[in-house]
Amino acid sequence: MSAKNFINRELSWLSFNERVLQEAVTDSNPILERLKYLGIFSNNRDEFYRVRVATLNRMKAYKKIEAVQMREATRSLRDIRKVVAEQELLFTKAYYQIKDELAKNNIFFVDENQLNANQQQYIENYFRLNIRTFLSPLMLDTISGLAYFKDKFIYLAVKMSDSQNIRKENYAVIELPTEEISRFIDLPREGEKQYIIFLDDVIRANLKNIFGIFGYDVFEAHIIKFTRDAELDIDSDLAKSFLEIMNESIKQRVKGDAVRFVYDKAIDTKLLKKLLNHFGITQSDTLRAGGRYHNFKDFMNFELPIQLEKGNTLTFKELAPFNHPDIVQNTSMFELIREKDILLHYPYHSFQHIINLVREAAIDPKVRAIKMTFYRVAKNSKMMNALINAARNGKEVTVFLELQARFDEQANILWTQKLQEEGVRVIQNIPGFKVHSKLLLIRRKENGKNVYYANISTGNFNESTAKLYADDSLLTSDQGLCKDVNGVFHLFETKYVSPTFSQLQVAPFKLRAFFTQMINREIKNARAGKEAWIILKLNNLVDIKMASKLYMAGKAGVKISLIVRGICVLKAGVPGLSENIEAIGIVDRYLEHSRVFAFANAGKPDVFLSSADLMTRNLDHRIEVVCPVKSVPLKNELLDILKIQLADNTKARWLHPDKMNEFRQIDKDLVGVRSQEEIHRYLQEKANVIVME
Repeated sequence: MSAKNFINRELSWLSFNERVLQEAVTDSNPILERLKYLGIFSNNRDEFYRVRVATLNRMKAYKKIEAVQMREATRSLRDIRKVVAEQELLFTKAYYQIKDELAKNNIFFVDENQLNANQQQYIENYFRLNIRTFLSPLMLDTISGLAYFKDKFIYLAVKMSDSQNIRKENYAVIELPTEEISRFIDLPREGEKQYIIFLDDVIRANLKNIFGIFGYDVFEAHIIKFTRDAELDIDSDLAKSFLEIMNESIKQRVKGDAVRFVYDKAIDTKLLKKLLNHFGITQSDTLRAGGRYHNFKDFMNFELPIQLEKGNTLTFKELAPFNHPDIVQNTSMFELIREKDILLHYPYHSFQHIINLVREAAIDPKVRAIKMTFYRVAKNSKMMNALINAARNGKEVTVFLELQARFDEQANILWTQKLQEEGVRVIQNIPGFKVHSKLLLIRRKENGKNVYYANISTGNFNESTAKLYADDSLLTSDQGLCKDVNGVFHLFETKYVSPTFSQLQVAPFKLRAFFTQMINREIKNARAGKEAWIILKLNNLVDIKMASKLYMAGKAGVKISLIVRGICVLKAGVPGLSENIEAIGIVDRYLEHSRVFAFANAGKPDVFLSSADLMTRNLDHRIEVVCPVKSVPLKNELLDILKIQLADNTKARWLHPDKMNEFRQIDKDLVGVRSQEEIHRYLQEKANVIVME
């Protein structure tokens, strides 16, 4: 099928980030939430450069690349620059609009030139007591290249001179210590007015206190920032453990090629030229002139110094997580799961249920073994601590911890070492594959027999992200499913044994064939005049073969609905190609992370939970699990939730080429449906009904 029938994956990703930016622009969102959306947009864009732009640059630099691939990479980079420039204008406009709205609420961002005498004295004292000790200025002439400059950090490039001697000048670079000091410094309140100053500006205001002793009294300072290639160069030295190899690779990452150099457009021309010459930056497509401030990702964690009252209009109304109605306090989790399957929906349901399950297993005398997979782990993980406690209590604890989880490698290495010290068996890699499945398996001795309990999830076992990511998590004692989960862990432990599974679909073995089979069944049913539809909720739809198969199904009369958070290369709603396919993306307070696949099956729907997206890497190069939801009530619950999302006319956008990112408005006469709030209400009402019964 021609490439013209698909959307460029890089541009589709930028389109997703535009949806995030739309939330920062939307004035119906609370103002502090809009500020956080700016932070999310900025963080996403940085990661895009580290990964996708870096990949395209590497493709261009590869001497053996085919001409068609070279042209495609060059075209993509050109298109990326154009879209990024357009989004930057919208971003800047949004930032100043938000500043104005904050001012209307007596929250003021000020710089070092807007301070009154009391504020100047305050930041001078604050600098001396809290900041100066963390600063290590580097004189530009004493360093060479980019070795000292880290990704994700920002720096002040300083030009200093002597007003009495115009020939006396020098240059320095100062790393902002944002790991030790908040990026946002609160100034003393003045009545109802709250003033905030950037850390950057506090340092600017105190440059004389750093360099004044050398006779300089005129200073100019501008923010600069490097974004580096995040690809890890993984050594294949067989004499080293995988842990050692990953450790060394992470250390090398800080020296990755600069894929972007961002600077304040107001910077002195002479200073900029000196920086570029000194750093050896020559490619114009690496440079980007920006505003006074960078690393807006810091706004993701922006908090006011005062406790906001409940019902305030500056933040989202709280949607507190609640207990699942089938999980009764002071009752064994094993007893509850044995009675029937339980489906948790985060962050609507409390993640504490899973923590409690592992904690109970850690001290239950009947539990013999616990096995878990981890991809991204919370900083102070209660799950990990529960597993350590289980090992101390004599349980056989096995953890697969994926050391190649991008940007979490270092944290996972530290957890690996800690777990091993506590006697936990840690499996670190499957050669050639990443493990992305989210599995928990508990073996318990009941009446002299081994009985298994499993948790199969679409999201990470991470209590921090479980508050922000929308995921689904199945608790089951179905011994057929549990046997397959055990088979996945057996694969981890043996690495080279070809597995067989009776109920789970596991990548990279048969998952692609399974999806093809399910789509073919719907095509056959459509041609036979039977009920035929497909609903896919995904993070990304990138695999061209799968997208082509969906085109085929749509042409055969299968009604296809796609809910895609991120990249969608499929062109939906195109006459003659995909008029039977609709695609939407939802961006709201929670990040839509669950993968749910539903197929009509001639009126007897099949519903599946998945750790995998329809991406080539997930289907062919990762260990992923797709799990059937066998309970009819739970199937119906998932179908209800999918229907709510497909009815969203508040936060859903079309992903169709002719109306990309337009807000989806079905009928102005209908009541507005904001799916995340509606799902919260739906699940809470179900909980209340069951509790009342």
